[in-house]
Amino acid sequence: MRRVVVVGAGPAGRAAAAATAAHGVEVVLVDSAPKLGGQYDRQDTRESGDRFALPSGVEYLPDSVVWAVEPAPGGHRVHVRTGPADSPERAGRALETRALVLATGAYDRSLPFPGWDLPGVYTAGAAQALAKSQGIAVGDRVIVAGTGPFLLPVATVLCSVGARVVAILEANDPVTGWMKRPGGAVAGWGKFGELARYSVLLGHHHVPMVRRSAVIAANGTDRLEAVIASRLDHDWNPVAHTERRFEVDAVAIGFGFTPQLELAVAARCDIEGGFVAVNAAQATSVPGVFAAGEITGIGGAELATHEGTIAGTAAAKLLGARVRVPFRAMRHVRSGRRFAAALQSAYPVRPGWKGWLRDDTLVCRCEEVPYGELRRAVGGLDIGGVRSLKLATRAGLGLCQGRVCGRNVAELAGLADAADGFSRRPVAAPVRLGELAEDTPVESER
Repeated sequence: MRRVVVVGAGPAGRAAAAATAAHGVEVVLVDSAPKLGGQYDRQDTRESGDRFALPSGVEYLPDSVVWAVEPAPGGHRVHVRTGPADSPERAGRALETRALVLATGAYDRSLPFPGWDLPGVYTAGAAQALAKSQGIAVGDRVIVAGTGPFLLPVATVLCSVGARVVAILEANDPVTGWMKRPGGAVAGWGKFGELARYSVLLGHHHVPMVRRSAVIAANGTDRLEAVIASRLDHDWNPVAHTERRFEVDAVAIGFGFTPQLELAVAARCDIEGGFVAVNAAQATSVPGVFAAGEITGIGGAELATHEGTIAGTAAAKLLGARVRVPFRAMRHVRSGRRFAAALQSAYPVRPGWKGWLRDDTLVCRCEEVPYGELRRAVGGLDIGGVRSLKLATRAGLGLCQGRVCGRNVAELAGLADAADGFSRRPVAAPVRLGELAEDTPVESER
């Protein structure tokens, strides 16, 4: 039996599975969500059925996590647990494959500010997920703030579930940014129709967008009661005397995305610029491992889909299938990456955010590490990397394992190995000691 294992059922993973199956190769598609879609196409879990269809030859494992990837003869062994994390019925499988496609996606990046640990402060992705999957608004009066086009669909879906979106605060001036990369803007011309639709919907709900502005503090006792916003200069330093108070009960924060690299790092793939390095066939530096979607660069669902098609086709070819070269997908990937580069140029995270912090601002919420403690440790100790930073400050050692704080803490400490250091975990997802001790049968390729 020839088998490709695909991890992640967002646009990239679904496309990879479909492309592989189209060439007669069996696929196991593993995803942590209960339904297909990933973050971009997240489905309402209250509704029965699934709006996405998978071709024959694809075994779909929802509610499943890959907690480890290790070398095996001729390929890799992928360890999977299926079922809710707190269920005693959760079952384990160990799948051996000569072709592994990683499409694990990305998660929101939040920047710390005084009061960001108050109940009522959400990531933009969490606010969107609650609205799309359960029809729940995170608050009655909400501010959406950060940078990037993702703020628009988040604000739109919040309006659709009854929230009053007071404003969208965009920290950059995207028009100026796009003008610097006109070729990239032209490459993503089709996206502007989507932008226009969001603009019309938000205009209908009277949601203003305020550019060069950000939430720099949150106020409240037991929960969020108000946020303080400020105008920003080019480097995101707050402009004096421009502070404004918004009475809200929720704020959704999003400053772009951080790729989910744990499995790629475990497989020893090369990481360049914080993303998995791939060639034209979406092959990583490790033979038999392919990557597609946001872990190779943030470029949106369309780019991720075409990368997944290429990765799935290349994986099928590796296992001996006769394939048709996906020239159309390759053309779209080339233009999509130009658009992604322009997107990064238009919505950068600038260094002035560090000036929003006070000594008592928590930079690691899980371990409750304040900025002052981190600053003193970096100034007084010989911290040469992420590991020594964790041991000296506890930052990144909590429940999220640095997924929320790691990138920010590394930047505050002036470290360059954040992507590798905070993603280097032999156990990539929570497992019980009893599960580790299980003698899980290995399903070898035949």
